[in-house]
Amino acid sequence: MADLQAPRGTRDFYPEDLRLRSWLFDHFRAVARGFGFEEVDAPVVEHAELFTRKAGEEIVEQLYHFTMHDRHLALRPEMTPSIARMVLARAGGLRLPLRWFTVTQNWRYERMTRGRKREHYQWNMDLWGEPGVAAEAELIAAIFALLRRIGLGDGQVRVQLNNRALLEETLRAGVLATRPDAFAPLCVIIDKLSKIGADAVTQLLADPAGAVGLSPAEARDVVALLGVTSLDDAAAAAPADSRAIADLRRLFELLDAYGVADYVDFDASVVRGLAYYTGVVFEAYDAGKKLRAVCGGGRYDRLLETLGGPSMPAVGFGFGDVVIAELLADQGLLPALARGIDDVVAALGEAQRPAAIRVASRLRAAGRAVELAIGDARPKRIFADADKSGAARVWLVGPEEAARGVVKIRELATGAEREEPLDLSPP
Repeated sequence: MADLQAPRGTRDFYPEDLRLRSWLFDHFRAVARGFGFEEVDAPVVEHAELFTRKAGEEIVEQLYHFTMHDRHLALRPEMTPSIARMVLARAGGLRLPLRWFTVTQNWRYERMTRGRKREHYQWNMDLWGEPGVAAEAELIAAIFALLRRIGLGDGQVRVQLNNRALLEETLRAGVLATRPDAFAPLCVIIDKLSKIGADAVTQLLADPAGAVGLSPAEARDVVALLGVTSLDDAAAAAPADSRAIADLRRLFELLDAYGVADYVDFDASVVRGLAYYTGVVFEAYDAGKKLRAVCGGGRYDRLLETLGGPSMPAVGFGFGDVVIAELLADQGLLPALARGIDDVVAALGEAQRPAAIRVASRLRAAGRAVELAIGDARPKRIFADADKSGAARVWLVGPEEAARGVVKIRELATGAEREEPLDLSPP
């Protein structure tokens, strides 16, 4: 017998679920447009090579991929490479800085936990062509604008940020001085710190057969460096002329101008697992860190080069729908959304149905959402169903009303009733 359940880790969206999803997506779009970003989209199926250029990342192992007609294809696990491909296709004709956003479905075959599924929707905002941290500040401000818009108060979500260039400067001046190529796999490992703990990360860094191959003492020093949560302490360990430290200090100044600096923390352990990040990286968590990251992102100035294109600075973030829904539910902030019906029109007999259809058609032409009752013509049932749908009023055409050429209108909020001519165009 066929398995009629949705595949594990995926979701069916019934009407009440889709109303919540649409509500959230509307807020994503409103914030992005408020910041001057334009929406784009791309195929959910891409050539697998777009996502496998950096072997060793978890995302490569999590691809839903297949071969068809000698083409190796994959469902997109994230949107950034697709955006990079689109930018590359028109690199010479785009007006910079480029502000694009997306709301897309993504797929990863990964171990599921609370807030983590194998398909999810993600809001991305990406800013291309701006090398300065003004771009990061704008995007982090957009994240807080969204959080406030959906009812989360200041401090309920905090952003933790770091600069991978700072970590790279520090390590390449020290333990990676003779093996700079180990930095990318090192970041993949230390991104697991919150999942597997410091001891396990230390063992992976010191694994003689691994891609990093530090000594046990060096691995312990790296893990200790990740524990720095003060920008001043990080500056003390960095080269004296560190550009990364200067960028971080400037970023905090700009975040203060946006009014969000008090909810942003420096955290040297934030590196993000994707190899293409090159500078500032950030993640947002609920204040109690009871859930996985609400969103994350950073700067990826060399991504276009890995696709064979010109150098172009870029920064972006991805904000999933699953974790934020869990957080809103925990805080009692998920809205109760009605169907969005404005009016219900009902005929109390088949002879009156043509008149009811004409009333419903005029209301719909006026831009209203109208349900034309079909089936049970009992007024009690009609009023009860209309009330549940969130309708503002019910329009009734019975034998008596039809004979007099009128339609009876009841305002559900007050119970007040009135009559209008059947041929009167409603407002």
